Amino acid sequence: MADQHMVLLLARDGFAGRRYERFAEELARYGISVFRAWMHSGFLFQLLAAHGFDLHPDEHEIEELARDGDVREELATMTVARALPRFRQRALVEGGWNRDGGASVATYFIGACVYEFPNEYRRHRSHQERWRRAVHQAGATAENPTVNNVASEVLGRLRVLDDLTNICDPRMRTAVALTLDDYTQEEIKEILGASSVRAVEGLLYRWRTAARREEGERHG
Repeated sequence: MADQHMVLLLARDGFAGRRYERFAEELARYGISVFRAWMHSGFLFQLLAAHGFDLHPDEHEIEELARDGDVREELATMTVARALPRFRQRALVEGGWNRDGGASVATYFIGACVYEFPNEYRRHRSHQERWRRAVHQAGATAENPTVNNVASEVLGRLRVLDDLTNICDPRMRTAVALTLDDYTQEEIKEILGASSVRAVEGLLYRWRTAARREEGERHG
């Protein structure tokens, strides 16, 4: 009943605006938390296989997810970010979710994330392979400026990914992660349900300001 009432309130605002933004933030926090836990335990791959998405992770990949919180954070954040706009359209705008279906809004959203994760994990694998090749090539040909530029870009991206776990605001974390994944600010605005591109710029500006301040403190 509470979910039904909440959806009715959101519908009055056209599933946009501050009320929807707060709703999406809470949903994102929940989704990220669930997926981090499922990746850490390995349960996510079992669930995906049961739904027909067998990603065939090898031993190294399973160990990486169990060990590396930054990787779990990035994958969870990106999965949730990509799932949110589809969930908004299909579950809310088009009425795909209803209380008679038996699932809560949060559970329905997690289901949407489950279907989004395989594509995100394949992208992650592709990125990892490119980074490995770039770093290997950089080590083999250190005098090549083009290779050095690639290596610097890779290492810079890795540093930003390390910082994702320190971003408490899920909307800011999502905006940064999507920027890393080459989304435009217009696309990020649509995914976040933000009021304008300027709002996205504000999120990224606050993140850059905080990152520069922390960098200065580390070297001060």
